[in-house]
Amino acid sequence: MLSADDPLPSRPHRVLVAGVSGAGKTTFASRLGRAWGLRHVEIDGLYHAPDWTPRPEFLDEVRTFAAEDLWVTEWQYTSKGTDEILAPRAQLAVWLDYPYRIVRSRLIRRTLARGILRRELWNGNRQKGPWNMLRADPDENILAWQTKTLNKWSERMPLLAEQHPHLSIVRLRHPREAARWLRSQA
Repeated sequence: MLSADDPLPSRPHRVLVAGVSGAGKTTFASRLGRAWGLRHVEIDGLYHAPDWTPRPEFLDEVRTFAAEDLWVTEWQYTSKGTDEILAPRAQLAVWLDYPYRIVRSRLIRRTLARGILRRELWNGNRQKGPWNMLRADPDENILAWQTKTLNKWSERMPLLAEQHPHLSIVRLRHPREAARWLRSQA
């Protein structure tokens, strides 16, 4: 596993950005895509149909963009089958492994802003109001979901590195480190 200071073996053309909810995967992927000339595919937009229902064509669309040569996307929906499609094609995984206090505060700010402003996210969906942060069910409460999945990548990354030896993995442990790494890649 590489750190922010380690050079990449080559400039990747297909990149996955991993991290817990609130780490900033979408923002990071978008910035990296601009820096490297990669198409950023926001995977949430492929997954969510109106009323937050899964789109039936989701995996077909993931297969379609994964077959392309230049892309960056968030590494999500792994339980829905994206691992088998994306990991073999990706050349680099950037793991945003930030401290809990950072991801928690980011997620609270994002959830409040989306809930109050009611900005459209994907396919007509809008963040439910801020009161949903009080629900106990992780499927209804993004904060509970974050808590439930907080250690997911720490548990998965060693196995993924073993299963996909072709995949370079860069672990970034703080937003300042991520910003420095992005600057060094420009």
